[in-house]
Amino acid sequence: MPRRKGAPEVNAGSMADIAFLLLIFFLVTTTIETDAGLDRMLPPMEPPEEDVVIRQKNIFTVNINRNGQLLVEDELMDLKGLRQAAVAFLDNGADGTCNYCQGRKNPESSDNPAKAIISLKNDRETKYSTYITVQNELVGAYNELRNREAQRLYGRDFTEMEGKYLNPETPSAERDDLKEKVERVQKMYPQKLSEAETSTSN
Repeated sequence: MPRRKGAPEVNAGSMADIAFLLLIFFLVTTTIETDAGLDRMLPPMEPPEEDVVIRQKNIFTVNINRNGQLLVEDELMDLKGLRQAAVAFLDNGADGTCNYCQGRKNPESSDNPAKAIISLKNDRETKYSTYITVQNELVGAYNELRNREAQRLYGRDFTEMEGKYLNPETPSAERDDLKEKVERVQKMYPQKLSEAETSTSN
């Protein structure tokens, strides 16, 4: 009886080369997105050489306890009222140097937007979702004021202009035009949101 021939052998010698080429292809063509992170002023590692005097009325303190409760300017506040309280503080203009501020000019609140600082402090056991929500409300206060001034000056929202300015696909000529406008509005309401040292509950 004739002997059956076995299955033909497959030459796998080039498989390693093919796999290597595919690996290089994916490494070269794959783009990895990077998170921008949160733009915040953190406490310095060492105290400054010169003492910086900041009047207490120019600091808007926001504390978050372990239960997610807000203590704003030493008073309990609901999250819904945080943004408007921050807007009133930033837009106060007590010293009269801010000719675009529309606040109440309360002498016990901030002098002008350039001196106004929001200080955020949270407990180590604060939920991350609560922390981010409070951050969003405070940043929203800055954006609300910036949008108001951008609409008054240029008829456009600041957030829309800033988005186009930061988009690398925006033509360079348009970005150059937006740069001056974005920086002007940012200077009117500089974002001074400071992270105080985290506290620990007893």
